Amino acid sequence: MDATALISRFNLWEQRDEAIRAGYEKLNNENIEKYAADKDAKIGAKTAHKFWYGFKKHVCVNMKSGMIENVAVTPANVTDADGAKLVLPRTGFIFADKGYVGAIAEIKRRFLIPRVILRDNMKEKDRERDKEISKRRAPFERTFSKQDRRVRYRGTAKNQAAEYLNAIAYNMRRLLVLA
Repeated sequence: MDATALISRFNLWEQRDEAIRAGYEKLNNENIEKYAADKDAKIGAKTAHKFWYGFKKHVCVNMKSGMIENVAVTPANVTDADGAKLVLPRTGFIFADKGYVGAIAEIKRRFLIPRVILRDNMKEKDRERDKEISKRRAPFERTFSKQDRRVRYRGTAKNQAAEYLNAIAYNMRRLLVLA
């Protein structure tokens, strides 16, 4: 399971200037709906200095076949742990990165087996275990790296439909490899 930033094709420079003229200090997720062309898109952050405007795509991949099982599109400010609730499978192991530490309780609640890389500041951190999880996840990272990170449409619903179609196309190509 992983999440990918989907960057909106609409830039925010004019909207930012309009918000500043209206008296706001800066454009953020609290006032963006008043000025942005896409009311569903939000500002998401990977780190303190790396951020984007758009959506986030959450994907669950079957580790046996490498096919996409489920995909969900959320505003960019939704955490990976909250997005995981939308794409968790019904059975099996969940191999995920540090962003999904907050979803471990939900994974266990659904009687799934979490294999989540823990953050460095956690007491239960085991580097050997995390290396093993990373090795298992590595072959499936290509699923996420080969997909387009730009969205064409305004709104979550249209971008969700587009990502479903992208997942179907990816799975059709993957079936040719498996056959």
